[in-house]
Formats: sequence, C-alpha cells, structure tokens
Amino acid sequence: MVTHMKTTIDIADSLFEATRTAAAREGTTFRALVEEGLRTVLGTRKGKAERFRLRDASFKGKGVQPGVDVRDWDAIASQIYEGRGA
Repeated sequence: MVTHMKTTIDIADSLFEATRTAAAREGTTFRALVEEGLRTVLGTRKGKAERFRLRDASFKGKGVQPGVDVRDWDAIASQIYEGRGA
C-alpha cells in the first residue's frame, strides 16, 4: 500500500520554472518529476556508500625485516631515511 504525504518546500523560482517546463514538455506532472529526481539522487548517494571498496595496495615481499619493531615508528622512519642527507 502506497501512502502519500503532503508537504511544502521552498525552491528557487528558476528551478520551479525549469521543473514545470520540463514536466509539461515530457507530458508528466510536476510531482512525478520531483519524485523521480529525489529517487535518483537518493539512489545514487546510497549506491556510492555501498560500492566503495578500498583498493588492494599490498605487494609481494618478504615482510618486515628481522630486527624491525613495527611498534616503534621513530626507528622505522630512521631506517627508511638512513643515508639520505637531511
């Protein structure tokens, strides 16, 4: 069962006119065009949030070298920049 809610929104005059003109040109109602637009925008936003996947940035290697404490960033940074003039 579909229910409808009456509401009032404030939109720019130019957007109102463009929507009214498009609805008339397409042989539809202002309401139908606004509902279609809202569904499109909401569907797009929902889809973006669900589709995001962090790319796999891993690489094949031998892992952490012996003697490196992964809990000590200062030690790691000094090894990374060792031999590079400051």
